[in-house]
Amino acid sequence: MTNKYWFKPKSYGYGATPTTWEGWAFTAAFIAVVLWRALKLEEQAPSQFALELGLLILILIVVTKQKTDGEWKWRWEKGNRNS
Repeated sequence: MTNKYWFKPKSYGYGATPTTWEGWAFTAAFIAVVLWRALKLEEQAPSQFALELGLLILILIVVTKQKTDGEWKWRWEKGNRNS
């Protein structure tokens, strides 16, 4: 099984950005679920929403890190990969 990467490390800052349709679809799905749960906020306690949001963000970070081609680290400029 080959590990196809969905994200690449950002050129500036920290984190990753989508580079394939799978990465974009995963990011769009995350946003859609968060918006859907936010619209249902009046039907639930705010603390429940906060817990769900925290879990969703954790899932986003774990999957994104696993599917990133390279490591996450702070980058000041594109040409300087050691900073």
